[in-house]
Amino acid sequence: MPRFSIIMPMHDSSAFCVKAFESIKAQEFHNYEIIAICDGCHDNSAEIASKYTYKIAETDYSNPGEARNKGLEMATGEWILFMDSDDWFLHQYVLTQLDKKLRQEDCDILAFSFIFQHWMYAEPRGNQGNYWFAVWNKVWKASFIKDLRFNNKLVGEDVDFQREAMKKNPKIIDWDMPLYYYNYMRKGSISEMRGR
Repeated sequence: MPRFSIIMPMHDSSAFCVKAFESIKAQEFHNYEIIAICDGCHDNSAEIASKYTYKIAETDYSNPGEARNKGLEMATGEWILFMDSDDWFLHQYVLTQLDKKLRQEDCDILAFSFIFQHWMYAEPRGNQGNYWFAVWNKVWKASFIKDLRFNNKLVGEDVDFQREAMKKNPKIIDWDMPLYYYNYMRKGSISEMRGR
């Protein structure tokens, strides 16, 4: 069983996904699987993904939540990580650090810090003390979220997923360790189109 399943939804991602894949490939910890969901792609995203993983699904949801659900169905790892195809891990020790931390802590969710483009450094919780609603700055115990799925909203599907997870009264650990680069407001990204 892989230690980590890294789920990456992709939609016409060929112009920027290589950096995401390369940041995974560079990891010194190798007990992981990459699950690429090429959702409504009209470019060569699937061809690029095939250079990094054999776990590829080509779907036509055109919906990041549904694409992540497909990834959850395919995942066999002990822990789940979500990565957007235009983001990346900050360095080659991310999975090593996560593996070590998870062996030290008893938790269902581990929330970590990240680099927020334009806003710079972000701790696991925002200014109001609430967790960021992003699913990618957390590692999720697969057995804990096995019955959870994203809804089919085009906006806020990650917000609702996290709310449902919190209803299950998870044991959460905050870790002020930056591991992820959120490429916020990249030109043409969903975050730019939503204006958030």
